[in-house]
Amino acid sequence: MIRPKRRHTGMNTIRIVMSLLLVSAIWATFTTVSGVQASQVNTWFQSEVLKAKDVTYKAGEYQHKQVLLHEKNLPRYETAHATLSERVTAHGQGEKDLDESEDWSKYPTHHVEATGYTAGYESTGKVPGDAAYGITYSGVPVTRDVFSTIAADTSVFPIGTVLYIPGYGYGVVADTGSAIKGNKIDLFYHTVDDVYERWGKKDLDVFIVEEGSGSLSQEELDAMNEDEAVQVFREQIDP
Repeated sequence: MIRPKRRHTGMNTIRIVMSLLLVSAIWATFTTVSGVQASQVNTWFQSEVLKAKDVTYKAGEYQHKQVLLHEKNLPRYETAHATLSERVTAHGQGEKDLDESEDWSKYPTHHVEATGYTAGYESTGKVPGDAAYGITYSGVPVTRDVFSTIAADTSVFPIGTVLYIPGYGYGVVADTGSAIKGNKIDLFYHTVDDVYERWGKKDLDVFIVEEGSGSLSQEELDAMNEDEAVQVFREQIDP
């Protein structure tokens, strides 16, 4: 029978005790010289952990840490880079049809018969050179833009009313017409060919975005079309 060697076990125990005594002596010296207590160290450590939870990384910094957090399914911290990416993505999504840019169902609808008109003789009886050529009933020039001028019966849609017409875009009631009575609207286009090729005549529901006050100024129309939020849609508007 072989007896276990207890000498090594005893030596190991002595070494552990000596190490603990040495660490205790160093800690006692540190606290005596610095005045820092163990409770203070613990409080500092906890506060630093809490700070780390609220950290917001700046663009271009610590991106490797953000990736690791994402891979571990830990909460993602918002970064300036992520915010910029979201804006770029939103801009790209803005290139989809204007019809899909908003939840139009939140607006009241009105069923209309929509036709198209021009500033020319065939629609208005006026020709270039006439004093009122290209000028709407409201006083603003005919406009085809993100917010275009349209004609309507002002007893149904007062001047200044903003409609959204699917397939055409925003229409601002600025004009009237002898044949535009009741639930009829007339959409402005530059040429007769545009009227026939791009629109023709349609029965559809339009969305009442804002009811007009009975007047419309050039400044108001310009403000609508110069709004930064709608610039992404300008290229989609028929010329």
